[in-house]
Amino acid sequence: MSDVIIRLIDLPCRVRGMTTPNDDGSYNVYINSRLDVVAQRLALEHELRHVRRGDFYRAAGIDEIESV
Repeated sequence: MSDVIIRLIDLPCRVRGMTTPNDDGSYNVYINSRLDVVAQRLALEHELRHVRRGDFYRAAGIDEIESV
C-alpha cells in the first residue's frame, strides 16, 4: 500500500472520515476526533479499504463506490 498519513481532526458530526490522494501517490486520511475509539477504528478501516481498492482513480460515482 502507498504511504498513508492518518490525522485525527474535528469534522462535522455526520462525517466519520475522509481521504484525499496526493500527487506523489500518498494519501491523507482524516478521521473524526469526535468519534469514540471504536468508531474511529471502523472509520479508518473504511478509508483504508478505499485506498487498497484504488477508488480514487475509478470512473464510478460516489454512490457506487460507497455501496461496495
